[in-house]
Amino acid sequence: MRILVLGSGAREHAIVLALASEGAGHDLLAAPGNAGIAQVATLVDVDPVDPVAVSDFVETESVDLVVIGPEAPLVAGVADALRSRGVPVFGPGRAAAQLEGSKAFAKRIMEAAKVPTGRAVRAQTPAEVEAALDELGAPFVVKADGLAAGKGVLVTEDRSAALAHAATYLEGGAVLIEEFLSGPEVSLFFLSDGDTVLPLSPAQDYKRAYDGDAGPNTGGMGAYSPLPWLAERFGSEREFVDLVTRDIAEPVIRRLDAEGTPFIGLLYAGLILTEQGVKVIEFNARFGDPETQVVLPRLRTPLSGLLMAAASLLLLTVSPEFSYWWQVLPSMLVFGLGLAVTVSPLTSAILGAIETERSGIASAVNNAVSRVAGLLVVATIGLIVGGRLDLDGFHRAAIVTAVLMLVGGLVSWAGIRNPARMPQPEPTAR
Repeated sequence: MRILVLGSGAREHAIVLALASEGAGHDLLAAPGNAGIAQVATLVDVDPVDPVAVSDFVETESVDLVVIGPEAPLVAGVADALRSRGVPVFGPGRAAAQLEGSKAFAKRIMEAAKVPTGRAVRAQTPAEVEAALDELGAPFVVKADGLAAGKGVLVTEDRSAALAHAATYLEGGAVLIEEFLSGPEVSLFFLSDGDTVLPLSPAQDYKRAYDGDAGPNTGGMGAYSPLPWLAERFGSEREFVDLVTRDIAEPVIRRLDAEGTPFIGLLYAGLILTEQGVKVIEFNARFGDPETQVVLPRLRTPLSGLLMAAASLLLLTVSPEFSYWWQVLPSMLVFGLGLAVTVSPLTSAILGAIETERSGIASAVNNAVSRVAGLLVVATIGLIVGGRLDLDGFHRAAIVTAVLMLVGGLVSWAGIRNPARMPQPEPTAR
Protein backbone atom coordinates (compact mmCIF):
# COMPACT_ATOMS: atom_id res chain seq x y z
CA MET A 1 0.00 0.00 0.00
CA ARG A 2 0.93 3.63 -0.40
CA ILE A 3 0.53 5.08 3.09
CA LEU A 4 0.82 8.70 4.21
CA VAL A 5 1.54 9.34 7.90
CA LEU A 6 0.87 12.88 9.15
CA GLY A 7 3.07 14.12 11.99
CA SER A 8 6.67 14.72 13.01
CA GLY A 9 7.22 13.19 16.42
CA ALA A 10 8.40 9.99 18.06
CA ARG A 11 4.84 8.65 17.89
CA GLU A 12 4.81 8.94 14.10
CA HIS A 13 8.31 7.45 13.94
CA ALA A 14 7.05 4.41 15.88
CA ILE A 15 4.07 4.08 13.53
CA VAL A 16 6.28 4.26 10.43
CA LEU A 17 8.72 1.71 11.88
CA ALA A 18 5.86 -0.68 12.61
CA LEU A 19 4.58 -0.33 9.05
CA ALA A 20 8.06 -0.79 7.57
CA SER A 21 8.77 -3.87 9.71
CA GLU A 22 5.92 -5.78 8.04
CA GLY A 23 8.13 -6.42 5.02
CA ALA A 24 5.12 -5.90 2.76
CA GLY A 25 6.84 -3.39 0.48
CA HIS A 26 4.68 -0.45 1.52
CA ASP A 27 5.47 2.90 -0.08
CA LEU A 28 5.65 5.05 3.05
CA LEU A 29 5.27 8.83 2.98
CA ALA A 30 5.38 11.26 5.90
CA ALA A 31 4.41 14.91 6.26
CA PRO A 32 6.38 16.62 7.57
CA GLY A 33 8.23 13.72 9.25
CA ASN A 34 11.63 14.02 10.93
CA ALA A 35 15.21 12.84 10.48
CA GLY A 36 14.49 9.41 11.94
CA ILE A 37 11.39 8.88 9.83
CA ALA A 38 13.37 9.88 6.73
CA GLN A 39 15.43 6.68 7.09
CA VAL A 40 12.41 4.49 6.31
CA ALA A 41 9.93 6.80 4.57
CA THR A 42 9.86 9.61 2.01
CA LEU A 43 9.27 13.05 3.51
CA VAL A 44 6.82 15.26 1.62
CA ASP A 45 6.25 18.99 1.87
CA VAL A 46 2.58 19.13 2.83
CA ASP A 47 1.03 21.11 5.69
CA PRO A 48 -0.53 18.38 7.89
CA VAL A 49 -3.15 20.73 9.36
CA ASP A 50 -4.40 22.01 5.99
CA PRO A 51 -7.35 19.78 4.96
CA VAL A 52 -7.34 20.95 1.32
CA ALA A 53 -3.58 20.60 0.88
CA VAL A 54 -3.53 17.10 2.36
CA SER A 55 -6.56 15.98 0.31
CA ASP A 56 -5.13 17.35 -2.94
CA PHE A 57 -1.79 15.65 -2.34
CA VAL A 58 -3.44 12.32 -1.52
CA GLU A 59 -5.52 12.38 -4.71
CA THR A 60 -2.60 13.46 -6.89
CA GLU A 61 -0.24 10.83 -5.45
CA SER A 62 -2.83 8.00 -5.32
CA VAL A 63 -2.36 7.35 -1.60
CA ASP A 64 -4.21 4.25 -0.36
CA LEU A 65 -4.37 5.09 3.35
CA VAL A 66 -3.78 8.18 5.49
CA VAL A 67 -2.78 7.79 9.15
CA ILE A 68 -3.16 10.93 11.26
CA GLY A 69 -0.68 10.98 14.13
CA PRO A 70 -1.08 14.17 16.21
CA GLU A 71 -4.23 15.85 17.47
CA ALA A 72 -3.97 19.16 15.61
CA PRO A 73 -4.89 17.79 12.13
CA LEU A 74 -7.83 15.95 13.68
CA VAL A 75 -9.28 19.05 15.28
CA ALA A 76 -8.58 20.94 12.03
CA GLY A 77 -10.89 18.54 10.18
CA VAL A 78 -8.31 16.81 7.96
CA ALA A 79 -10.05 13.44 8.36
CA ASP A 80 -13.40 14.94 7.31
CA ALA A 81 -11.91 16.39 4.14
CA LEU A 82 -10.31 13.08 3.19
CA ARG A 83 -13.46 11.06 3.83
CA SER A 84 -15.49 13.47 1.73
CA ARG A 85 -13.27 12.43 -1.21
CA GLY A 86 -13.57 8.72 -0.45
CA VAL A 87 -10.03 8.31 0.93
CA PRO A 88 -9.53 5.71 3.71
CA VAL A 89 -8.22 7.60 6.73
CA PHE A 90 -7.34 6.41 10.22
CA GLY A 91 -8.40 9.21 12.54
CA PRO A 92 -11.70 10.64 13.77
CA GLY A 93 -13.50 13.58 12.23
CA ARG A 94 -13.46 17.03 13.83
CA ALA A 95 -16.66 16.48 15.83
CA ALA A 96 -15.55 13.17 17.35
CA ALA A 97 -12.03 14.52 17.94
CA GLN A 98 -13.58 16.96 20.43
CA LEU A 99 -13.28 14.06 22.83
CA GLU A 100 -9.68 15.27 23.11
CA GLY A 101 -10.08 18.82 21.86
CA SER A 102 -12.48 19.77 24.67
CA LYS A 103 -12.29 18.22 28.11
CA ALA A 104 -15.73 19.64 28.89
CA PHE A 105 -17.10 17.77 25.84
CA ALA A 106 -15.39 14.57 27.02
CA LYS A 107 -16.91 14.92 30.50
CA ARG A 108 -20.36 15.40 28.99
CA ILE A 109 -19.98 12.27 26.83
CA MET A 110 -18.75 10.25 29.81
CA GLU A 111 -21.66 11.40 31.93
CA ALA A 112 -24.15 10.51 29.20
CA ALA A 113 -22.48 7.11 28.69
CA LYS A 114 -22.31 6.47 32.46
CA VAL A 115 -18.54 6.02 32.33
CA PRO A 116 -16.76 6.38 35.70
CA THR A 117 -14.65 9.55 35.99
CA GLY A 118 -13.82 12.26 38.51
CA ARG A 119 -16.09 15.22 39.26
CA ALA A 120 -15.29 18.39 37.33
CA VAL A 121 -16.35 22.03 37.24
CA ARG A 122 -15.93 24.16 34.11
CA ALA A 123 -14.72 27.68 34.90
CA GLN A 124 -14.48 30.70 32.60
CA THR A 125 -13.50 33.46 35.05
CA PRO A 126 -11.04 33.75 37.95
CA ALA A 127 -13.98 33.95 40.36
CA GLU A 128 -15.42 30.69 39.04
CA VAL A 129 -11.99 29.09 39.35
CA GLU A 130 -11.71 30.13 43.00
CA ALA A 131 -15.17 28.80 43.78
CA ALA A 132 -14.41 25.48 42.09
CA LEU A 133 -11.10 25.11 43.96
CA ASP A 134 -12.91 25.69 47.24
CA GLU A 135 -15.62 23.20 46.31
CA LEU A 136 -13.34 20.33 45.28
CA GLY A 137 -10.47 21.02 47.67
CA ALA A 138 -6.80 20.09 47.62
CA PRO A 139 -4.88 18.56 45.98
CA PHE A 140 -6.00 20.88 43.20
CA VAL A 141 -6.29 19.63 39.62
CA VAL A 142 -6.47 22.31 36.92
CA LYS A 143 -6.78 21.45 33.23
CA ALA A 144 -6.93 23.56 30.10
CA ASP A 145 -10.18 22.77 28.31
CA GLY A 146 -8.59 22.77 24.84
CA LEU A 147 -5.49 21.18 23.33
CA ALA A 148 -2.27 21.65 25.28
CA ALA A 149 0.03 18.89 23.94
CA GLY A 150 -0.33 16.94 27.20
CA LYS A 151 1.07 19.81 29.24
CA GLY A 152 -2.08 21.74 30.23
CA VAL A 153 -2.58 19.89 33.53
CA LEU A 154 -1.40 20.99 36.95
CA VAL A 155 -1.76 18.93 40.13
CA THR A 156 -0.71 20.86 43.21
CA GLU A 157 -1.34 21.47 46.91
CA ASP A 158 -0.56 25.16 46.36
CA ARG A 159 -3.75 27.14 45.81
CA SER A 160 -1.90 30.17 44.43
CA ALA A 161 -0.11 27.97 41.88
CA ALA A 162 -3.47 26.51 40.84
CA LEU A 163 -4.90 30.00 40.37
CA ALA A 164 -1.88 31.10 38.34
CA HIS A 165 -2.07 28.02 36.09
CA ALA A 166 -5.78 28.63 35.51
CA ALA A 167 -5.14 32.28 34.68
CA THR A 168 -2.62 31.24 31.99
CA TYR A 169 -5.21 29.20 30.11
CA LEU A 170 -8.25 31.41 30.80
CA GLU A 171 -6.80 33.83 28.26
CA GLY A 172 -7.60 31.28 25.54
CA GLY A 173 -10.80 29.76 26.90
CA ALA A 174 -12.28 27.84 29.79
CA VAL A 175 -10.51 25.56 32.26
CA LEU A 176 -11.67 22.52 34.20
CA ILE A 177 -11.19 22.13 37.93
CA GLU A 178 -11.33 18.41 38.68
CA GLU A 179 -11.56 16.12 41.64
CA PHE A 180 -8.18 14.67 42.60
CA LEU A 181 -8.00 10.91 42.01
CA SER A 182 -5.34 8.71 43.58
CA GLY A 183 -3.91 5.44 42.25
CA PRO A 184 -1.66 3.97 39.55
CA GLU A 185 -2.33 5.20 36.01
CA VAL A 186 -2.67 3.00 32.93
CA SER A 187 -2.93 3.87 29.23
CA LEU A 188 -5.00 1.66 26.96
CA PHE A 189 -5.45 2.12 23.19
CA PHE A 190 -8.58 1.07 21.30
CA LEU A 191 -9.09 0.75 17.56
CA SER A 192 -12.57 1.81 16.48
CA ASP A 193 -14.43 1.83 13.18
CA GLY A 194 -17.35 3.73 14.72
CA ASP A 195 -19.07 0.53 15.83
CA THR A 196 -16.58 -2.26 16.65
CA VAL A 197 -13.96 -1.64 19.35
CA LEU A 198 -10.69 -3.63 19.54
CA PRO A 199 -8.28 -3.10 22.46
CA LEU A 200 -4.52 -3.12 22.10
CA SER A 201 -2.17 -3.89 25.02
CA PRO A 202 -1.98 -1.63 28.10
CA ALA A 203 1.05 0.49 28.94
CA GLN A 204 2.13 2.81 31.71
CA ASP A 205 3.95 6.09 31.19
CA TYR A 206 5.62 8.56 33.52
CA LYS A 207 4.46 12.16 33.26
CA ARG A 208 6.10 14.01 36.15
CA ALA A 209 9.32 15.81 35.25
CA TYR A 210 11.35 14.97 38.37
CA ASP A 211 12.35 11.88 40.32
CA GLY A 212 10.00 10.56 42.98
CA ASP A 213 6.91 11.37 40.88
CA ALA A 214 7.43 15.07 41.55
CA GLY A 215 7.37 18.20 39.44
CA PRO A 216 5.11 19.43 36.65
CA ASN A 217 3.36 17.18 34.18
CA THR A 218 5.03 16.60 30.83
CA GLY A 219 3.96 14.96 27.59
CA GLY A 220 5.60 11.76 28.90
CA MET A 221 9.00 10.85 30.34
CA GLY A 222 9.03 7.18 29.26
CA ALA A 223 6.78 4.12 29.25
CA TYR A 224 6.71 0.32 29.42
CA SER A 225 4.44 -2.51 28.31
CA PRO A 226 3.05 -5.06 29.17
CA LEU A 227 1.96 -4.54 32.80
CA PRO A 228 2.30 -7.86 34.65
CA TRP A 229 1.21 -6.30 37.96
CA LEU A 230 -2.35 -5.94 36.63
CA ALA A 231 -2.83 -9.66 37.34
CA GLU A 232 -2.50 -9.04 41.08
CA ARG A 233 -5.69 -6.97 41.11
CA PHE A 234 -7.68 -8.17 38.11
CA GLY A 235 -6.61 -11.80 37.73
CA SER A 236 -4.89 -11.17 34.40
CA GLU A 237 -4.14 -8.44 31.91
CA ARG A 238 -6.88 -9.83 29.67
CA GLU A 239 -9.52 -9.50 32.41
CA PHE A 240 -8.49 -5.88 32.98
CA VAL A 241 -8.67 -5.12 29.25
CA ASP A 242 -12.07 -6.79 28.95
CA LEU A 243 -13.42 -4.75 31.88
CA VAL A 244 -12.24 -1.44 30.43
CA THR A 245 -13.53 -2.36 26.98
CA ARG A 246 -16.97 -3.26 28.34
CA ASP A 247 -17.41 -0.47 30.90
CA ILE A 248 -15.57 2.44 29.26
CA ALA A 249 -14.58 2.17 25.59
CA GLU A 250 -17.71 0.58 24.15
CA PRO A 251 -20.19 2.91 25.97
CA VAL A 252 -18.25 5.98 24.79
CA ILE A 253 -18.08 4.81 21.16
CA ARG A 254 -21.81 3.96 21.23
CA ARG A 255 -22.64 7.38 22.68
CA LEU A 256 -20.64 9.22 20.03
CA ASP A 257 -22.34 7.18 17.32
CA ALA A 258 -25.76 7.95 18.82
CA GLU A 259 -24.95 11.68 18.65
CA GLY A 260 -24.10 11.39 14.95
CA THR A 261 -20.35 11.69 15.46
CA PRO A 262 -18.94 8.19 14.86
CA PHE A 263 -15.40 7.75 16.12
CA ILE A 264 -13.15 6.11 13.50
CA GLY A 265 -9.56 5.88 14.62
CA LEU A 266 -7.60 5.41 17.84
CA LEU A 267 -9.29 6.02 21.19
CA TYR A 268 -6.70 6.56 23.91
CA ALA A 269 -8.06 5.98 27.41
CA GLY A 270 -6.02 7.51 30.21
CA LEU A 271 -7.12 5.50 33.25
CA ILE A 272 -6.53 5.56 36.99
CA LEU A 273 -7.01 2.58 39.27
CA THR A 274 -8.66 4.00 42.39
CA GLU A 275 -9.92 2.16 45.46
CA GLN A 276 -13.43 2.67 44.05
CA GLY A 277 -12.55 1.10 40.71
CA VAL A 278 -11.14 2.05 37.31
CA LYS A 279 -11.91 5.65 36.31
CA VAL A 280 -11.11 7.79 33.28
CA ILE A 281 -8.71 10.67 33.66
CA GLU A 282 -8.85 11.73 30.02
CA PHE A 283 -9.43 10.60 26.47
CA ASN A 284 -7.21 11.30 23.49
CA ALA A 285 -8.23 10.84 19.87
CA ARG A 286 -4.91 9.43 18.61
CA PHE A 287 -1.97 7.22 19.57
CA GLY A 288 -0.32 8.45 22.77
CA ASP A 289 3.35 9.22 23.06
CA PRO A 290 5.51 7.69 24.55
CA GLU A 291 3.23 4.64 24.94
CA THR A 292 3.13 4.04 21.19
CA GLN A 293 6.88 3.44 21.26
CA VAL A 294 6.49 0.42 23.56
CA VAL A 295 3.12 -0.97 22.42
CA LEU A 296 3.61 -1.13 18.65
CA PRO A 297 6.93 -3.04 18.73
CA ARG A 298 5.05 -5.83 20.54
CA LEU A 299 2.30 -5.98 17.92
CA ARG A 300 2.54 -9.21 15.89
CA THR A 301 -0.47 -8.50 13.66
CA PRO A 302 0.43 -6.24 10.69
CA LEU A 303 -0.41 -2.69 11.71
CA SER A 304 -1.39 -1.66 8.19
CA GLY A 305 -4.15 -4.26 8.10
CA LEU A 306 -5.58 -3.08 11.42
CA LEU A 307 -5.56 0.59 10.42
CA MET A 308 -7.08 -0.09 7.01
CA ALA A 309 -9.77 -2.30 8.57
CA ALA A 310 -10.75 0.52 10.94
CA ALA A 311 -10.73 3.10 8.14
CA SER A 312 -12.86 0.77 5.98
CA LEU A 313 -15.34 -0.05 8.79
CA LEU A 314 -14.20 -3.70 8.82
CA LEU A 315 -12.67 -4.17 12.28
CA LEU A 316 -14.75 -7.31 12.82
CA THR A 317 -12.50 -9.05 10.29
CA VAL A 318 -9.21 -8.58 12.22
CA SER A 319 -7.77 -9.26 15.66
CA PRO A 320 -4.57 -7.75 17.12
CA GLU A 321 -2.06 -10.10 18.74
CA PHE A 322 0.92 -9.15 20.90
CA SER A 323 4.19 -10.72 21.99
CA TYR A 324 4.97 -11.39 25.66
CA TRP A 325 8.27 -12.11 27.40
CA TRP A 326 7.53 -15.80 27.97
CA GLN A 327 7.13 -16.27 24.22
CA VAL A 328 10.74 -15.28 23.61
CA LEU A 329 12.25 -17.03 26.65
CA PRO A 330 13.05 -20.36 24.86
CA SER A 331 14.75 -18.52 21.99
CA MET A 332 16.67 -16.35 24.45
CA LEU A 333 17.92 -19.47 26.25
CA VAL A 334 19.07 -20.99 22.95
CA PHE A 335 20.97 -17.84 22.03
CA GLY A 336 22.49 -17.61 25.48
CA LEU A 337 23.74 -21.16 25.26
CA GLY A 338 25.00 -20.63 21.72
CA LEU A 339 26.92 -17.55 22.78
CA ALA A 340 28.37 -19.38 25.79
CA VAL A 341 29.51 -22.35 23.72
CA THR A 342 31.18 -20.02 21.27
CA VAL A 343 32.98 -17.51 23.47
CA SER A 344 33.12 -18.81 27.04
CA PRO A 345 36.69 -19.46 28.25
CA LEU A 346 35.30 -22.06 30.67
CA THR A 347 33.68 -23.97 27.83
CA SER A 348 36.89 -23.78 25.81
CA ALA A 349 38.83 -25.21 28.75
CA ILE A 350 36.36 -28.08 29.13
CA LEU A 351 36.57 -28.85 25.41
CA GLY A 352 40.35 -28.75 25.60
CA ALA A 353 40.39 -31.19 28.53
CA ILE A 354 38.55 -33.84 26.53
CA GLU A 355 40.37 -33.13 23.28
CA THR A 356 42.51 -36.21 23.67
CA GLU A 357 39.41 -38.40 23.99
CA ARG A 358 37.75 -37.57 20.71
CA SER A 359 38.82 -37.64 17.13
CA GLY A 360 40.43 -34.69 15.46
CA ILE A 361 37.80 -34.66 12.70
CA ALA A 362 34.93 -34.71 15.21
CA SER A 363 36.56 -31.83 17.06
CA ALA A 364 37.04 -29.86 13.86
CA VAL A 365 33.43 -30.40 12.75
CA ASN A 366 32.13 -29.43 16.18
CA ASN A 367 34.28 -26.33 16.31
CA ALA A 368 33.20 -25.27 12.84
CA VAL A 369 29.51 -25.79 13.62
CA SER A 370 29.86 -23.95 16.94
CA ARG A 371 31.53 -21.01 15.24
CA VAL A 372 28.75 -20.81 12.63
CA ALA A 373 26.16 -20.91 15.42
CA GLY A 374 28.06 -18.20 17.26
CA LEU A 375 28.21 -15.98 14.18
CA LEU A 376 24.45 -16.46 13.73
CA VAL A 377 23.86 -15.46 17.34
CA VAL A 378 25.96 -12.31 17.03
CA ALA A 379 24.37 -11.38 13.69
CA THR A 380 20.88 -11.89 15.11
CA ILE A 381 21.61 -9.71 18.13
CA GLY A 382 22.92 -7.02 15.79
CA LEU A 383 19.79 -7.17 13.65
CA ILE A 384 17.54 -6.92 16.72
CA VAL A 385 19.45 -3.93 18.11
CA GLY A 386 19.26 -2.30 14.69
CA GLY A 387 15.52 -2.89 14.49
CA ARG A 388 15.91 -5.11 11.41
CA LEU A 389 14.50 -8.35 12.83
CA ASP A 390 10.99 -9.02 14.10
CA LEU A 391 9.86 -11.64 16.63
CA ASP A 392 9.18 -14.33 14.04
CA GLY A 393 12.64 -13.84 12.55
CA PHE A 394 14.13 -14.08 16.02
CA HIS A 395 12.41 -17.42 16.60
CA ARG A 396 13.54 -18.75 13.19
CA ALA A 397 17.14 -17.79 13.90
CA ALA A 398 16.90 -19.54 17.29
CA ILE A 399 15.68 -22.74 15.62
CA VAL A 400 18.63 -22.70 13.17
CA THR A 401 21.05 -22.05 16.03
CA ALA A 402 19.59 -24.94 18.04
CA VAL A 403 19.94 -27.30 15.05
CA LEU A 404 23.56 -26.27 14.51
CA MET A 405 24.36 -26.76 18.18
CA LEU A 406 22.64 -30.17 18.13
CA VAL A 407 24.67 -31.26 15.09
CA GLY A 408 27.89 -30.14 16.73
CA GLY A 409 26.96 -31.93 19.95
CA LEU A 410 26.11 -35.19 18.18
CA VAL A 411 29.37 -35.15 16.21
CA SER A 412 31.34 -34.51 19.41
CA TRP A 413 29.48 -37.25 21.25
CA ALA A 414 30.14 -39.71 18.42
CA GLY A 415 33.83 -38.82 18.45
CA ILE A 416 34.10 -39.33 22.19
CA ARG A 417 32.14 -42.58 22.32
CA ASN A 418 33.60 -44.22 19.22
CA PRO A 419 36.94 -42.64 18.38
CA ALA A 420 38.07 -45.76 16.52
CA ARG A 421 35.15 -45.57 14.08
CA MET A 422 35.87 -41.99 13.15
CA PRO A 423 38.38 -41.22 10.40
CA GLN A 424 41.67 -40.38 12.11
CA PRO A 425 44.21 -37.80 10.92
CA GLU A 426 47.55 -39.07 9.70
CA PRO A 427 50.27 -38.99 12.36
CA THR A 428 52.90 -36.36 11.83
CA ALA A 429 56.62 -37.28 11.76
CA ARG A 430 58.74 -35.98 14.58
